[in-house]
Amino acid sequence: MHPSDDPYVTIAAWLKHAEEHELNDPNAMTLATSTKDGIPSARMVLLKGFDANGFVFFTNLGSRKASELQENPRCALLLHWKSSRRQVRVEGDVTRVADDEADAYFATRARDSQVGAWASRQSEPMTGRAELEQRIAHTVARFGLSTIPRPPFWSGFRVAPRAIELWEDRPFRLHMRYRYERDGDGWKHAELFP
Repeated sequence: MHPSDDPYVTIAAWLKHAEEHELNDPNAMTLATSTKDGIPSARMVLLKGFDANGFVFFTNLGSRKASELQENPRCALLLHWKSSRRQVRVEGDVTRVADDEADAYFATRARDSQVGAWASRQSEPMTGRAELEQRIAHTVARFGLSTIPRPPFWSGFRVAPRAIELWEDRPFRLHMRYRYERDGDGWKHAELFP
């Protein structure tokens, strides 16, 4: 691998390869957040888009991750494709996506996922599975066959990278690593020791 001046060129190629070869969720990524006091947490989310403005994922705004991002709008992402032996690390600043972008994405979701977004009180305790099933039934009855709008408590976040690292496996743990750091409107990059 030889780095492009733009890390998004390599990321797009790697993601396309993953979409063709990974068995499950080639767009799965680890999202690491922390509270304002620096207490970290990490979980898997799905990358739903990326461009020069950053990496986008969606969630319930009442979730732990959303609360932490609102307290401390910085995070790290990790895309790891084990079968391709590649990974992308991202460190950046977080902002909410515009309502029209969240609406547009929500409209593309499967209807059951739309119902689930309304029914789940993500990250809150529940009395048992029956409570969730009742909330699902209530949501189905509420919307019937009509279009399901995006809940006001559900949106997306964009991670604008300050730094990106591309990693590719090599024999004897002599891996290829390139780190990009934001430099004005472009990037500066360097190859790193493995």
